[in-house]
Amino acid sequence: MVDEVDRILQAWAHEVPDLDVSPLAVLSRVNRLSRHLDLARREAFAVHDLDLWEFDVLAALRREGPPYELSPGRLIAQTLSTSGTMTNRIDRLTERGLVERLPDPRDRRAVRVRLLPGGRELVEAALGDLVTREKAILAGLSDEERTRVADLLRRLVEPFEGPEGATSL
Repeated sequence: MVDEVDRILQAWAHEVPDLDVSPLAVLSRVNRLSRHLDLARREAFAVHDLDLWEFDVLAALRREGPPYELSPGRLIAQTLSTSGTMTNRIDRLTERGLVERLPDPRDRRAVRVRLLPGGRELVEAALGDLVTREKAILAGLSDEERTRVADLLRRLVEPFEGPEGATSL
């Protein structure tokens, strides 16, 4: 089976024969897959009137378990965003009534972001739809193949993320 990446590699081999473009065989496919997944996720979340970033923030809070709260710094690390971006995102989710800011009981200068019940219901519904769609995407792979792909991708991601999910490269 020949795909678009194979055609791209053949073209580069013809045009620049002295350059080893073999890394593109893997990483261009990862990039193309990422774009397809991004579109599929946008469609899944649109049904719930959510943007990708909104799901990411709400999901990070939901994964924490009760009382479903994190510091803005932890949200930044988990969603790979910046401080200014996170402030804007928290503001927008607060306006929608999905999260609230609370003073941090351990540090009066700091705040915590808490998922509200409406945000919890919304993110859980969107997660259910996302998992259904992503199971369909992976349906062509056996459980063993899924595990192998996940292990290999983990190794590729590892140099970029430190122990707490922070970018280290």
